[in-house]
Amino acid sequence: MVLYTSPFPNSFLSVLHSFSWGLIFPCYWLADRLVASFVPTTYEKRQRADDPCYFHALCIIITTPIYLALLVASLPFALIGFLLWSPLQSARRPYIYSRLEDKNHANGAMLLTEWKAAGNGKSFCFGSANVCLLPDSLARFNNVFNTQARAKEIGRRIRNGASRPQIKIYIDSPTNTSISAASFSSLVSPQGGDSANRTVNAGIKRTTSMEYKGDNSGLNNSEESREDKDGGGEPYEGEENTCIVRINGEDSGHMSDTETDAINGQAHTSGPVEPSLEGDAEISKTPNHKQKEGDSGSLDSYSASRESLVKVRVGDGTVDQSTVNNKLLYKASIMKKTSVRKKKHTDETFDHEISAFFPANLDFLCLQEVFDKRAAEKLKEQLHHYFEYILYDVGVYSCHGCCSFKFVNSGLLFASRYPVMDAAYHCYPNGRGMDSLASKGALFLKVQVGSTPQDQRIVGYISCTHLQAIAGDTTVRCEQLDMLQDWLSEFRKSTSSSSTANPEELVAFDVICGDLNFDNCSSEDKLEQQHSLFTHYKDPCRIGPGEDKPWAIGTLLDPEGLYDEEVCTPDNLQKVLESEEGRKGYLVYPTSKNHSSSQKGRKASLKGNGRRIDYMLYTEEGLYLEWKVEVEEFSFITQLAGLTDHLPVAMRLMVSTGEDDP
Repeated sequence: MVLYTSPFPNSFLSVLHSFSWGLIFPCYWLADRLVASFVPTTYEKRQRADDPCYFHALCIIITTPIYLALLVASLPFALIGFLLWSPLQSARRPYIYSRLEDKNHANGAMLLTEWKAAGNGKSFCFGSANVCLLPDSLARFNNVFNTQARAKEIGRRIRNGASRPQIKIYIDSPTNTSISAASFSSLVSPQGGDSANRTVNAGIKRTTSMEYKGDNSGLNNSEESREDKDGGGEPYEGEENTCIVRINGEDSGHMSDTETDAINGQAHTSGPVEPSLEGDAEISKTPNHKQKEGDSGSLDSYSASRESLVKVRVGDGTVDQSTVNNKLLYKASIMKKTSVRKKKHTDETFDHEISAFFPANLDFLCLQEVFDKRAAEKLKEQLHHYFEYILYDVGVYSCHGCCSFKFVNSGLLFASRYPVMDAAYHCYPNGRGMDSLASKGALFLKVQVGSTPQDQRIVGYISCTHLQAIAGDTTVRCEQLDMLQDWLSEFRKSTSSSSTANPEELVAFDVICGDLNFDNCSSEDKLEQQHSLFTHYKDPCRIGPGEDKPWAIGTLLDPEGLYDEEVCTPDNLQKVLESEEGRKGYLVYPTSKNHSSSQKGRKASLKGNGRRIDYMLYTEEGLYLEWKVEVEEFSFITQLAGLTDHLPVAMRLMVSTGEDDP
């Protein structure tokens, strides 16, 4: 299948579309600014409360007539532009495929050589987030603003968080049996050193803030792979490259001299660390990007919210300097055995946490509500520093392909480190109310993640979707889930080049990500909770219909509290969500007949951990029969604190080949 790199089949239609949108845009922008000036966020209200001169009110009085006059003057041009723009949408393609052209930073082809499925399994990490990148006037109804600046900062935080080395930190404490906040999030901090030996002095410490500023792991990864091959080092395929750090609670923050000597080695890196890209010093004008001491959201903080001394263990072996040098590699997603890792949760077979950062070595990212085109471009530019393949501007416009007129696209965006082989988009035809104005639908992707020694392709399937949002539309959402399953089945059949007798492809995973707009605990969502989708796909956070696992928390934040000091930074939001009382204060809770989820005063008597409407599902059906798929880690992420009203989620899957695996 040919992937569409431009929205139109020829340059003439592209130029005509640009011309028509140029006529529409002034009217669109003026209307957006006019409405936005009358919809303040809670942050702006607090600022204006301290303004004794009512300066903002004076500005509105002056600017409103100007906006209105310019808006009226631009209407005739917008009408002409609309008459050109609307029929052009029938020729528009359903997405734009973007591939990083910089060969120095591109590493997708190299990743395919990492896994030959010759005996060792491999893990893949998936992330999903609703980023609320609407036109500014509409975003303000969710209590977020400055869409263009937010888009840039969201992309910057995601790629900085994902491009770190993967370091596991566990806490041995009689009062804390969970993975620490910095599990697969904390860092070894490059400090500079001998260029000939390509080593740096580094200490491993327990922290949720970051000093590492690697903006692109692709270049570093490719350099390291060449060093490993040329230098005769250990092959990374099948090796346990994750550094595991253990913190003993009974040490009371003290450490013996022997332990200190074991840690003060040199950590091997691939070369000098690239400086942060543009914008590191510029932290926007909005409170969403305002950094405080200990704020690790953009990975530029030099302070730690929690610090303690640690003991280091790599796998189950002893620690020496050569071991640390060989094991602290950026490619930490390839695991030798799942049994090597220490499970810290006796009630669960995999690790779970509330993390201040996106997981290291994030392979696939599914985003929702990337509606604004300019914001999508800014977001794409930032994500391309880490992800080589991106599909954005997904959806249809006008009356093309759907029953009702569509003013905005689906809001879906997909980013991958692995090559995309095929893609397809379908629009839900049954949208109602405000949702019917957007081309909400499902994006289906087939990616290649490796190959066998017999040159059979190893592939995976990923689906990204966003369902009807209006409360009470349970039948609409159930119909959309039915369509999602049917479309996915058709996509797999149409893109498969294998047969049972001659398998040219081996399917490693099949994952569904997205904002489904219902939770597993609300009494009003019982119909969706019992949908057949959950018989074919597994939800790592779910016990059964109407019951989530105790550690699962809600992903929908209460918009009124987004700018409270207690939750305005990733570290602060993480700390708040770790406590039940904190969750009751800042998460939206499942609705019931007796309680309203929008009133904080009534949350005290509610049970559960909030409305979890963002899902990561996987299946074991339709995969290669000799392989086994299991969840390694699941995390709720606070790194986008102050930038969106949803919590991102991430899941790491281990694909075990059955050979040499327990």
